[in-house]
Amino acid sequence: MSVVVHAVGLTKTYGDAPALGPVDLDVASGERIVLVGHNGSGKTTLLRIAAGLLDATAGSITVAGHAVGSMEARAFTSYLGDQPVFYDDLTVWEHVEYVARLHHTEGWEQHAVELLEMVGLSHRSDDLPTTFSRGLRQKAAIALAFVRPFEVLLVDEPFVGLDQPGREALLELFARAHSDGATLVVATHELTTMSAAERVVALRDGEIIFDGPPDQADADTLVAR
Repeated sequence: MSVVVHAVGLTKTYGDAPALGPVDLDVASGERIVLVGHNGSGKTTLLRIAAGLLDATAGSITVAGHAVGSMEARAFTSYLGDQPVFYDDLTVWEHVEYVARLHHTEGWEQHAVELLEMVGLSHRSDDLPTTFSRGLRQKAAIALAFVRPFEVLLVDEPFVGLDQPGREALLELFARAHSDGATLVVATHELTTMSAAERVVALRDGEIIFDGPPDQADADTLVAR
C-alpha cells in the first residue's frame, strides 16, 4: 500500500512546553488506525496539525504527497473535531449544502438526506446548530464531515456527547468509509473501537509508545499516565 500520511520529526511546543514529538509516522492508504493516549498525550495536537489547522514547530507532514494546509491536502482530508464550530446564521441544511458545494460534491442532496436521517437530525435540518445541545452539535458535525468526498478522515474523540443511536450511526459510517477505501485515523477514549482497527498508535507525553496490531495492545497501560 502507498503511504498517504507521512510525518517526519513532527514537533509542537508552546513556549518551552512540549506538546508533541518528535513523531515519525506513516499511514498507509486504506488503513484504519485508532489513536489512544491519556488527556494531554498529544492526540489532538497531532490530528490538528495533520488537518492543517495547527502549525508544527518543527518537522514535516504531508497528505497524499501534499503539504498539510495546502488546497490539495484539504481536498483529500476531512476532519471531525471534538469541539465542532458552526456559523451563527446558517441552518443544519445550509451548513451541509455549503460544505458539499465547497468540495464540488456530486449528488450531494440525496446523500445529505440520508446522512441526516442516519444521525437523527432530519427533523432539525432547518434549525441553527449553534442552538443545539452538545450531542446534537456532534451529530451535525458528523453530517458535515461525511457529506463531502475524502480520502483521509481524521477524527478526534467523536463519541463524546453522543447517544447510543448516534454512536451506532457513526460506527456504520466509519465502516462504510473504510470499505470504500478511505484512510481513517480516530483518536478516542472508547477503547472498544480498537477491535475494529487494523492498527493502534499510542501517545504518551507527545511521543509514540506503541504502534502495532490491536491484539498486542494493552489498552489500560497505553492510556495510563
